[in-house]
Amino acid sequence: MANLEHLALLKAGVHKWIEWREKNPTIQIDLSRAHLQRENFRGANLQGVNLSKVNLQEALLVRTDLNNADLSSANLYAAKLIEANLKEVNFVLANLESASLEKADLTRANLIGANLKTACLKAAVIVDANLIGTDLTGTNLRDADLGAAKLIRSNLSFSNLISANLIGADLSEANLYGADIFGAYLYQATLCQANLTKAHLGGAYLYRANLKGANLMGANLSWADLRYTNLAGANFQGANLRGAKLHGANLNGVNL
Repeated sequence: MANLEHLALLKAGVHKWIEWREKNPTIQIDLSRAHLQRENFRGANLQGVNLSKVNLQEALLVRTDLNNADLSSANLYAAKLIEANLKEVNFVLANLESASLEKADLTRANLIGANLKTACLKAAVIVDANLIGTDLTGTNLRDADLGAAKLIRSNLSFSNLISANLIGADLSEANLYGADIFGAYLYQATLCQANLTKAHLGGAYLYRANLKGANLMGANLSWADLRYTNLAGANFQGANLRGAKLHGANLNGVNL
């Protein structure tokens, strides 16, 4: 449960909170299960704070520092986290549906099982983050940096990944049905058994990617770079491969 003294200090205003934290840098702060919906914590220092199961629905957290904070099972529905520092934050099972996270830094964040439906992560940094089983349905990830991110079994159906960086990302068994992946960078990405049905991959850079057993039925791969890509057992039935580069690709057992 939230420490009532800590909660009162936070609600007294961001400036008082920042001043108090500067004077008490080593105190372990507990705000778990607190009701903070629609509160304004813009620019606050919430580094390492226990915010598990907190209600921050529609809260204003623009440029807030939440580095290494615990937000597991927290409710952040429609919260504004634009340009927030979310490095190494624990978001396990958190609700971030419709949240605004443009240009936020989620480097090495743990988002296992989190709900990010229709959230905006445009130009966000999500490098080396754990998104295993995360729901990203309809999420805006345009220009986001997902380098080396773990997206195994994540749901990215109808998401916007235009020009996103997915170099070395693991999307094994991910659902990318109808996703917009135009011009995305997928160099050495793993997409084994991924569902890319009706996905839009025009101009995508898939050099040396692994698409073994992937379902690409009806996908648009026009002018995509598939050189030296592992396409063994992939299903390309009804796919558009106009202008695609396939030099050196493994086409064993491919269904065309």
